[in-house]
Amino acid sequence: MKTIKPSSPRSVDAARRLALLGCGAGLAALALPRLARAQGFPSKPITLVLPFPPGGSFDPILRALSHAAAKELGQPIVLLHKPGGGGVTGTASIATGTEADGHTIALMHNSVIRQPLLMKTAWDPIADFSYLIGLAGLTTGIVVAADAPWKTLAELLADAKARPGQISWGNVGAISVNRIFGERLAKSAGVGFNMIPFKGGSEAFQALLGRHLDVYGDPGFGAMATSGKVRLLASFTEQRLKRWPQVPTLRELGHDLVIESPIGLVAPKGLDAAVAARLHAAFAKAAGDAEYQRMLDEFDYVSKPMTGAAYRAYAVAQQARERILLAESGFKAE
Repeated sequence: MKTIKPSSPRSVDAARRLALLGCGAGLAALALPRLARAQGFPSKPITLVLPFPPGGSFDPILRALSHAAAKELGQPIVLLHKPGGGGVTGTASIATGTEADGHTIALMHNSVIRQPLLMKTAWDPIADFSYLIGLAGLTTGIVVAADAPWKTLAELLADAKARPGQISWGNVGAISVNRIFGERLAKSAGVGFNMIPFKGGSEAFQALLGRHLDVYGDPGFGAMATSGKVRLLASFTEQRLKRWPQVPTLRELGHDLVIESPIGLVAPKGLDAAVAARLHAAFAKAAGDAEYQRMLDEFDYVSKPMTGAAYRAYAVAQQARERILLAESGFKAE
């Protein structure tokens, strides 16, 4: 019978080292394609999907940001408008069937986070996107045409109480937070407005200036208010706006309503971490661009940069808050 001698500690250690080296080589081989993709990114123009029609405040803001980011990335960034679904359809379109290679990204906002709470969707706003960066906070105001009869919010609410359902109130999207807070204001004041959803801000402002719409309660009013085409009655902000110190907040007027509504950029789920980091770095640097900052100021947006991880954490927490808010308000989607 042959005797099998036990291996010496030295030979065991050598074998272990060889095995570890083999594993390490295997992992390195697997990582090489990913590393190559990250180093070669971007290899073609990047498409940034905007879920609203052309002509709104997002156009000049995202165009300035994209122009600055393109300098960092070495490839142009093309804005692609995909309106519909209250600003949800375009962003949702990259959640399914879009390759997660970083060459297609989209604007994210709270209506996308809220959508599954109101209707069945084939995508999940948390699980089906790679969060790249948080950019800025929207500033929501209540505006009327410059020649409208209401000089203050109190006058508007008094007229709305006298004529229930006859004063039209417009928002971008039937399920937008601004629509929900418009409903909450009406409930708080004991009045009723005729709520009208629009596809985008440009369309809504045309209706407002043409006097086909009485009130507009959404962001993007800055340029119109500066030019004197609309009158700002109040803002859904914590503090009075720097450019409009004479305009009160809803909270000052006895309605405890403050809207927090950040926007950011996302990619399809499964994006390579190195590619995500490259995109984040480019847009984070671009967020300091002077023209981009000027556009934010012009449309009364507030710069609120966040890492991708922080923006995703916000989305998770916001969806939980939205669930409670919708239950309390009894809001029903149209």
